[in-house]
Amino acid sequence: MLTAALSLSGALVYGTADFLGGLATKRLGALLTTAVAAVAGLVVMLATLPLLGGEWTTADLGWGALSGVVGSVAIALLYASLAIGPMSILSPLTALMSAVTPMLWGTLVGAERFGALGVWGLVVALVAVVLVGFVPERGAVRPSARGLALAVGSGLAIGAYYIVISHSADESGTVPLIANRVISAALLFGAVAVVAAVHRVRRRSVAVTPVSVPTTSSAEPTPDGAAHVGDGTPTSVAEPGRPASTRSALALALSGGVLDAIANTLLLLGIRAGDLAVAAVLGAMYPAGTVILAAIVLRERIAPVQWAGLALAFVAAGMLALA
Repeated sequence: MLTAALSLSGALVYGTADFLGGLATKRLGALLTTAVAAVAGLVVMLATLPLLGGEWTTADLGWGALSGVVGSVAIALLYASLAIGPMSILSPLTALMSAVTPMLWGTLVGAERFGALGVWGLVVALVAVVLVGFVPERGAVRPSARGLALAVGSGLAIGAYYIVISHSADESGTVPLIANRVISAALLFGAVAVVAAVHRVRRRSVAVTPVSVPTTSSAEPTPDGAAHVGDGTPTSVAEPGRPASTRSALALALSGGVLDAIANTLLLLGIRAGDLAVAAVLGAMYPAGTVILAAIVLRERIAPVQWAGLALAFVAAGMLALA
């Protein structure tokens, strides 16, 4: 089925993009990483427009713009959760929430109906969530409450993104996604500017605050390259590797943005080729790429019961797709 092929392909690409975005967020922060990724994605969307075409209508631009707002929240929360980690736990949790949300929407609001297999699929999905978050062994990765909250919020927002973008017309091609990226980039860079301005104001207020320094001591260089005053607090710390680190983080964010744009194009085509719930559930298999890369690159340890939870998550996704 075309929907399955497009959605699964998009899921694998999406998982790789999330892994790169999570790494970049550790250095750049969630807002800046998401903003850079949005710009990179916009370039890809514009490049594919001549190939995929699309009609420019007010309605489709509106749906695309709204999806840009929702998607910005979703990806910012996702990258923030992945930066906290562990990726191998939080990514599947986000995926399950993103799959269940469109399914419930289609069932309660739309005309989609699911039989016994769909109901059991939801039950299996909930069991998978419990197992994935359960850490019985000492030394196994343990998600924090903040990471879990960010992952759940991201999953709900991703599900809302699927719902919004599904309202665009088939004839629009990638036009809604272009509007999505324009709005995303504007919102996120605006947020980055606000955060930077607040940070500068705080630094200035700290700089003008009188600080009592003992007159009997002076700043002297130490072997670590920092000047220590009085009680040994460093006034500056040399970070010779910082520029290179920032460049590598930007490269990760740009690469993640390109892959995210490709994944979203594949998933949009998958939604248009079949049912929203089926495409969303199959697209929720993206943690496969994230988990594999996290285990290989970051050496994240996953407990056996968590592997069982991950396996059940994919079983649930397959059951929901068939339902």
